[in-house]
Amino acid sequence: MHDPYGAFVADDPVAIDGAAGGPLAGLTFAAKDLFDIADHVTGCGNPDWRATHGPAVATAPAVAALLNAGARLVGKTHTDELAFSLNGENHHYGTPVNPAAPERIPGGSSSGSAVAVAGRLADVALGTDTGGSVRAPSSYCGIYGIRPSHGAVSLAGVMPLAPSFDTVGWFARDAATLARVGDVLLDGTGAPAPPRRLLVATDAFELTDPASRPALTRAIARLAEVLGPTTPAALDMRPLQEVWLPHFQALQWREIWLSHREWIAEARPNFGPGIAERFAAVAEVEDTAVAAAVAFRDEATERLAALLGDDTMLVLPTVPGAAPLKGLPPDRVAWFRNRALSLLCVAGLGRLPQLSLPLAKADGCPVGISLVGRHGDDKALLAAAARIQAVPATVREATDQES
Repeated sequence: MHDPYGAFVADDPVAIDGAAGGPLAGLTFAAKDLFDIADHVTGCGNPDWRATHGPAVATAPAVAALLNAGARLVGKTHTDELAFSLNGENHHYGTPVNPAAPERIPGGSSSGSAVAVAGRLADVALGTDTGGSVRAPSSYCGIYGIRPSHGAVSLAGVMPLAPSFDTVGWFARDAATLARVGDVLLDGTGAPAPPRRLLVATDAFELTDPASRPALTRAIARLAEVLGPTTPAALDMRPLQEVWLPHFQALQWREIWLSHREWIAEARPNFGPGIAERFAAVAEVEDTAVAAAVAFRDEATERLAALLGDDTMLVLPTVPGAAPLKGLPPDRVAWFRNRALSLLCVAGLGRLPQLSLPLAKADGCPVGISLVGRHGDDKALLAAAARIQAVPATVREATDQES
């Protein structure tokens, strides 16, 4: 396959035809190199992982479901090492090119999957989302992406990172295709009832880049035009960055350490910059911090349930703004990453579905805005996104999105 963006794993090409007929017939898809495909090694973005693991004996159910529905698998896509990054920059395999903003990072860890879709190398791509690894690259690359309700899609045959946060998500260039995949992967989950109220999380929008706010304001107006009136409200009186994020990281990091400590001790892998430091940090999380985070997660879940009620969707910025430029100083990268994770951790702590929509641009680059629903409201989010795309935008909105 011609791969001008470096989205695919070149040393292990794979292509599998889907079943004849089926609801996804005619579509092509890619799968992040965390998903097992029978007779192929799952590389997980790290050469030492690839070298210490044999070929998979079975194909991950999420991949099999798309094949059985008629879609054709066209390759495995690059990921950050063991999915432990939000940038999409891999020290060993390079950085896939962001088709929407080539001078900027594509986002990760599902970098190759987002790039394959944005670059029209695949119609759909599977990714994973633990802390934002579908939602962030969706925003950066200007495509649709969904993190489903925790547990809604099987994680069998997928490398674990932090199991109580891990989800299987997917990307598409249009909302209708995103929903078609949802009909396959979310079989039997909730009816797509439309929201009666949109709650705009004011404290979340305070974390955005000022340059992105005018476009995000217009995106909110677009949501209101199609889905109904918006109401501003704070997610919490406690700051997202100073309170929600540390608790999220304590829980996530403890689970990451439990998932991979034995392999790290045995294989002594060569991790790239940033990844090595992060794996060293996860080993140092204290039990008291984990206990406090468990209690906070219960509080956050109750708070989010109260806000959502029976008929509400939350409106959040997916990330603080346009994708960061490549080669920024580490302190600037960390500043943006922490703000992004402060936004992305909300749905993760609540185990809620979140869908990023490419409704805004700032400085000519995509900026996503998200809808968050109750646990099990995945199909309602997909239906809402399809309604928004189906209604023609005003001239001003269309110009903003195309600029």
